[in-house]
Parts: sequence; structure tokens; C-alpha cells
Amino acid sequence: EKNLDTQDMIEKSDVFVSIDGVLKARVKQKTPIARVYDGDNSFYIDYEGDKMPLSDNFTARVPLVSGAINEKNNEDLATLFRTIYDDAFLKKNIIAIQIMPNGSLKMFNRNYDYFIDFGRTMNVDKKFRNYKAFFQKAVLDSSLYKYKKIDLRFTEQVVCTK
Repeated sequence: EKNLDTQDMIEKSDVFVSIDGVLKARVKQKTPIARVYDGDNSFYIDYEGDKMPLSDNFTARVPLVSGAINEKNNEDLATLFRTIYDDAFLKKNIIAIQIMPNGSLKMFNRNYDYFIDFGRTMNVDKKFRNYKAFFQKAVLDSSLYKYKKIDLRFTEQVVCTK
């Protein structure tokens, strides 16, 4: 069990002998929620916010993250990645996140040509609620194709640039 738990792809393992003498092992794999690409170095961030190596057999469909992840912003970004992973709409639509040098985030959408200026990782839930409300309204009148930038930095409004 200790040997299995040291593997980078395994979150938790449970090895035991059943009543009829059969050795059994239950293994829970780590869940990747973002893939970080930083030059030569590429790895996943798992659901707990830890680094996870890439697999030769599997590629997770998670947002591609570029930019600097460090000790200061690691926990905030892990919370943001979990929020995206847990929400079906965001998981389907957000395909890439760029971390800017000043700490703000730029997100890219799967089906449309605009980018999202998310700002810093504050008021994440409110910003995503605003984005979803804007998206629902803009889909109805087909105006999403007209925008180049969706600005979510402000918590009370969504600012769009054509």
C-alpha cells in the first residue's frame, strides 16, 4: 500500500486480503483539472492543487494553462481550476488560461473568437455568474460573434469590446 501511494498518478490506495484469502487492491487515481505548459516543463494540476505528471496513455480534456504558477498564487489558481472543473458549462467552454505577469488571467473560449479578461482571482463565483448571465443573453441575440474581448474584472458589470 505504501509503495502504491508513492506513485505520482495515485491519490489513494487500499490493499487487503479478503475473507477467502484473495489479495485485493483498490486504487483511486488523481483527477487532473488543468494542464500547465511552461516551456519545456508540462504537467497537470490535480483536484487537490498538487502537481501531477503527464501520462503516456491518457490525455485529459482540461484547460491549458500558460504563465507562472508560484507559491503565492498556487492555492487561488487551484480553487479557480476546481470551480471550472465542477461546472459543466465552464468545463465545456473554457479551453485555455493565460496567467499574465501582473497576476491577472486571460481565458479563451472553445467556440467563439473572443477572450475573457478575468482579472485577478478575487470574487471568482460572482464573475463566473456574471459571465453565464451575459452568455445566455448574448446567445439569444447572436451577438457573441461580434465581440473580441469580454471584461469580467468588475463585479457589478460585464464590459464587452467589439
